[in-house]
Amino acid sequence: MTQRINFAKESSDMMKKFGEFVAATKENAVEESIRDLVNVRIAQLNNCTFCLDMHIKQAKLHGERELRLYHLASWRESTLFAPRERASLAWAEVLTRLPEVGVADDVYERVRTQLNEKEISDLTFVVMAANAWTRVNAGFRTVPGSSDVMLGLEKAGLN
Repeated sequence: MTQRINFAKESSDMMKKFGEFVAATKENAVEESIRDLVNVRIAQLNNCTFCLDMHIKQAKLHGERELRLYHLASWRESTLFAPRERASLAWAEVLTRLPEVGVADDVYERVRTQLNEKEISDLTFVVMAANAWTRVNAGFRTVPGSSDVMLGLEKAGLN
């Protein structure tokens, strides 16, 4: 695999500002467990191994059960997810893979039955951040696990 540029070094000012944005999404009306599930699912949808590796480790450190992480790729068929989690995952998926006609009313209404307006708005910013990360990490082929020590992810015990 060809070595690609170090985007964090080349665009350090933008990385700093983007890091501030991402940090702001952690102070969120939506609970951490849903944010973890959404981040893992977005990494799966975007085929970003770096992000998938990182978010699975974060979710495990935050107490997420491994079986739910294994079921996440088929969350619609799994019985392990609550309606609120399902609505959040549906919202994350539709915003990650925007249909040509935009977000359908039925998807939006399903989310509105489970999350309030602030939560939907905050979750949307989480989805935006996760999608931005996957694009930069996939584009520059960031090596999975390369930031584990810096992020404290080695504590997850998933080496």
